[in-house]
Amino acid sequence: MKRSSNILTFFLCLLVILPSDHAIESPQYAVALLATDFEIRLYRNSIWMSAALQGTSFEKSTTEGFHRLYQFIRGANLNSSEIDMTSPIVTSVTQSSQGSFRSYWVSFYLPAKFQGAPPQPNPELNLRLDEWKARCVAVRKFSGFARDDNIDEEMEALAASLGNYTTGRIVKDNKNSFAVAQYNASHHLSGRLNEVWLKVGFPGCR
Repeated sequence: MKRSSNILTFFLCLLVILPSDHAIESPQYAVALLATDFEIRLYRNSIWMSAALQGTSFEKSTTEGFHRLYQFIRGANLNSSEIDMTSPIVTSVTQSSQGSFRSYWVSFYLPAKFQGAPPQPNPELNLRLDEWKARCVAVRKFSGFARDDNIDEEMEALAASLGNYTTGRIVKDNKNSFAVAQYNASHHLSGRLNEVWLKVGFPGCR
């Protein structure tokens, strides 16, 4: 039985050539709240490269978006710079007002050495440089593979946890938008880490 949806096939190809002691960078954050089934993080300002897509499939959109990002990472940029892999790959999902389709942004966090002077992608890749302002994000972790048939359930579980939290007021930024963060290559079959993110307002998150 096929164990993987192969969302990050290109992610796998890149990770397997990295030495075992290679530290993969991730965006920096501070934990503002740690609850039993979710946490709230304050992420710092950061620069990402993103691919925009529209469709109905999270898995297909993530695959296509990362394929374009992979080319950028491997030197398809105006500096011909090869860029170290980072983690996670984040797919932002926004439902249309009619509910008939979704827009997706598949995003790659640029390593620290490129945060100040990011390489410009080759125009044919149709990528966009995204400056993420500091933000509060509610996070729910889940295992296995992130798929079309489970991401909505995970998002709804996070929204329910936030609604049930009574110690402090948590305000969801946009109920029609969330993100899925994937940390592992597709060959990693056990101990996988994924997260669903919701942008929120929270008094303890400044």
